[in-house]
Amino acid sequence: MNELKKLLQDLIGLTEDEFQTFYNQLERKEYKAKTLVIEEGKTTKDLYFIESGFFRTFKNIEDKEFTTYFACDKQFITVFDSFIYQIPSHEFLEAIEDSTVYKISFKSLTQLYKESPNFEKFGRILAERNHLCAQQRALTMQTKSGKKKYLDFIKNYDKKIVLRAPQYQIASFLGIAAESLSRIRKEVVIS
Repeated sequence: MNELKKLLQDLIGLTEDEFQTFYNQLERKEYKAKTLVIEEGKTTKDLYFIESGFFRTFKNIEDKEFTTYFACDKQFITVFDSFIYQIPSHEFLEAIEDSTVYKISFKSLTQLYKESPNFEKFGRILAERNHLCAQQRALTMQTKSGKKKYLDFIKNYDKKIVLRAPQYQIASFLGIAAESLSRIRKEVVIS
């Protein structure tokens, strides 16, 4: 919980009283590995702060999984379009490992936006970061070779994700065949 408090203080200058208000809205939850936290077709009700663990979002098309995002310790995750617009999700959110999170509901977060400009700032920063991440990912997918995508991945993603995500999930995230990723990984040494 101290990590979340420090993150919010650094990010938006949250006061002690504001943090306590925020904390009172949180629910601590534990998920076992391979648990589907959010299912496609259901509206996303919560935003998650990962205290410890590892998650991904993915889309299932014709029985083939396409990983769209990874997150681990000290990061926020949800299916953002479903959460923000309160519409049915087009993706799944899965715990890859046993994980512990603090979740806040859409309803509670929306109420906090009304109570303090700092909470509105928090929502804006989350939305901006999500947008920039999606924009950078789209540019990478359209303009870079498989090897360059993987090099960017190991440079820009948490070491835990790089080392522990299953190869097929990384390959689908990068938009390359698992066999191609296997060849690329043999060429690249992760330090």
